Amino acid sequence: MFDIFALSTAFGGFVWVLFFFVLALSIIVAVHEYGHYIVGRWCGIHAEVFSIGFGTVLISWMDKHGTKWQFAALPFGGYVRFKGDENAVGQIDPGSTSSKDSSELRRTMHGAPIWARAATAFAGPAFNFILSIIVFCCLFMWQGQYSENLLIAKLAPVPGQSDLKIGDEIIAVNKTEVANFESFFLVGQDLNSPVIYTVKRNGNTLEALGPVPFPALVGQVSPRSAAFEAGILAGDVITHISGAPIRDFGDLQQAVAAAEDDSMTFTVWRQGVEFDVTLKSKAVAVPGPDGSFTNRRLVGISSAMFFEPGTLPLPFITALKAATARTWFIIKISLSGLSEMVLGKISACNLSGPVAIAETAGQVATQGTIPFLALIAGLSTAVGLMNLFPIPVLDGGHLIMCAYEFVTGRKPRERTLQLIMSAGLFFILSLTVFTVVMNMLCP
Repeated sequence: MFDIFALSTAFGGFVWVLFFFVLALSIIVAVHEYGHYIVGRWCGIHAEVFSIGFGTVLISWMDKHGTKWQFAALPFGGYVRFKGDENAVGQIDPGSTSSKDSSELRRTMHGAPIWARAATAFAGPAFNFILSIIVFCCLFMWQGQYSENLLIAKLAPVPGQSDLKIGDEIIAVNKTEVANFESFFLVGQDLNSPVIYTVKRNGNTLEALGPVPFPALVGQVSPRSAAFEAGILAGDVITHISGAPIRDFGDLQQAVAAAEDDSMTFTVWRQGVEFDVTLKSKAVAVPGPDGSFTNRRLVGISSAMFFEPGTLPLPFITALKAATARTWFIIKISLSGLSEMVLGKISACNLSGPVAIAETAGQVATQGTIPFLALIAGLSTAVGLMNLFPIPVLDGGHLIMCAYEFVTGRKPRERTLQLIMSAGLFFILSLTVFTVVMNMLCP
């Protein structure tokens, strides 16, 4: 299948990194701001401007509801400016609050009832979460689930002898029966090559030699990792590390752990050609199933089997449940990671600033459309969560103001609100600078 994202490997460079970052950001921001816009409109709040980007307006048009839609020259974000807002961050236009026309005041963000303002503020993050669930759901349905029979749908090129063929059904490994992928996974640990596979082929049962089930085959390379920087690609096979033979992916993990901070020489097999690359592992906070983090030294390589099993379409309800669980897991590990960072349990180097996110987007795009869409889904969840933080300027700050008004029965004074908004904006800008500096200083 033609994959436009994979073309970036041929061109590379800063321009492609920037392009894919802007593409991902524009999709996420457009969905976020549309949530504010459409829910605000449903709640009777008039949106004067819907903008993707800031600065000089490049293209604009007016819709039948009186909202100006526009694309601006600086595509690093976007905003909805509601009636009564002085600027893009939602500061109050003093003239709007002095209006004596109650119907006009009701159409402003600041003159609307508390419930309408709260719903409009919450809608942006909510739409980000919905986008994540939709994208993950589509990906799960597209990728499917393993079929009952362990069929070989695709074979990866790996060194060594292999008599296996596409279409074979694996029924035993070294004489031990395997009924499905789970049993195959359990049996396939700690085997020496070559392995004897019992397969069904064209109605006949026969034995065929093949590689270990989980060779040191690179399934995916993490962006901004030591392996990515060393030029290791998905599909490569690691045959030796610092001269020691690597039998399977377990050996690779043990060798990386034993090396700690020392340089390692990876002997890489790629389409029949071997070459060496030198790299160092990087300290990474790895999330566990319960949301806690463990500091480990990794090179950024995930494993793969030497074949792709046959799959069946995943039912919509099953995919939707899995997508919702994935989105919730991202929220949970994000909150856990921030708390452990504040407590000093994991390094602040795990924060990603705009430059790091842009680099990640560009590198993920080189791996294909599906990884890039998964990145958009993950970033959309992160953006939605970040905007719920109780910081003035962000949606969470607006919700806090709504809660304050609901409890006390009065709005904060305009002067106080302006100072709070300015402080919130200063905090966001300071945090952005901090993450950029940390990404530059961290290895």
